[in-house]
Amino acid sequence: MIKQLSVVRRRLLQAVVAAPMTCLALPGVAANAYPSKPITMVVGFPPGGSNDIVARIIAPKLGELLGTSVIVENKPGANATIGTEYVARAKPDGYTITLGSVSPLLLSYYAYPNLPYDPYTDLSGITTVAATPELIAINPNVPAKSLAELVALSKKQDVTLASAGNGGLPHLAIELLKAQSQGRIVHVPYKGASPGMVDAVGGHVNGIIMDLPALHKLVTEGRLRPIVVTDTKRSPAMSEVPTTVEAGLPSVIAFNWFAVMGPKGLPMEIREKLHDALVKTVNDPSTKEKLEKLGIGPFTQASPAAFDTFMKEEGQRWSKLIKDAGVKTDD
Repeated sequence: MIKQLSVVRRRLLQAVVAAPMTCLALPGVAANAYPSKPITMVVGFPPGGSNDIVARIIAPKLGELLGTSVIVENKPGANATIGTEYVARAKPDGYTITLGSVSPLLLSYYAYPNLPYDPYTDLSGITTVAATPELIAINPNVPAKSLAELVALSKKQDVTLASAGNGGLPHLAIELLKAQSQGRIVHVPYKGASPGMVDAVGGHVNGIIMDLPALHKLVTEGRLRPIVVTDTKRSPAMSEVPTTVEAGLPSVIAFNWFAVMGPKGLPMEIREKLHDALVKTVNDPSTKEKLEKLGIGPFTQASPAAFDTFMKEEGQRWSKLIKDAGVKTDD
C-alpha cells in the first residue's frame, strides 16, 4: 500500500513539474498550427477599385500557399479608414488582415485631424505586395499632348485636374506637380474616382490624376489622352506613355503601393509566415501576369521589419509635402 502511494505521489509531482513546460510550449504550437481556419482580408474600398482588384488577384494563391481560404471582404467608407480601423481593433490572431494602400495606411495619418487609428502603433506591418504609378490624363480637347505643353498651358490659364478626394495620393501628386511646374494647376476634389472620371471625360475639368489601372480603359478607348506616369520607369501596361523623369520633372514621383497589415500585437511568427506567403504569391508567374496586365507590378519588402522602416521613410517624405502644401481633408 505504501509503495502504491509513493508511485502516485511521484506521478503527481511529475505532472506538476511538466505542466508549466506544457504551457510554455503552447504559443509555439499555436503559431505552427496557423492558419487553422479561413482568413478574412478586409478591403476598405468598394468592389472594382485598385485595392479590391489586387486583393482578389492575390487571395486565391495566398490561400493555396497557406492551406486555407482567404476571403476578401469590402468595408468601404471615409477613404478606407472605416475598414482599416476595423482591422486595427480586431483580435491579433492572423485571421483578420487588411489589404490597403498608401492613402489609408499612411497619408490619412498626416492629413486627417481625427483619424481613429495610428498606423504606426495600432497596426502590425507585414509587407507591401504591389505598386502602380499615378497617371495624368486629360480630355482630348485640351490643347496639350505632352507634360511640357500642359505646363506651358498652365502658365497662361488655369488647368483643372480632378482627384478622388482631398488628402489622397492623387491630390498630393497634383500638389507636387503644382510646386515643381510653378503653373496654375487647380486641384478639383471629387467624392470618389467615378465622378471625377466622368467630368474629365465630359470636359468639365481639363484632366485627372488617378491610379493607372483605374484610367486604363478610358485611355485605350480614346476618351482620355495619357500625358505622363508619375514614376521613374514606364509601365508595361502603357509603355508608350513617358515618365515624369523623362518629361523633365523628376521630383514629381508618386506611386500607389498596396500593403497587407494586421492588428497591433500580431505575433512575429504569424507576420513572418504571412510575409513569406505573400512574397511567393505576387511573384508567382500567373499572379504576376494578371497584375502586370493592369499596370500593377509586384513590390515587396525583405521582411516585416523592413516594411516598418519603409513606412517611416514614406511618412517622412509625404508628411512634409502635406504640411508645406497646407493639404486639407474632407474630414
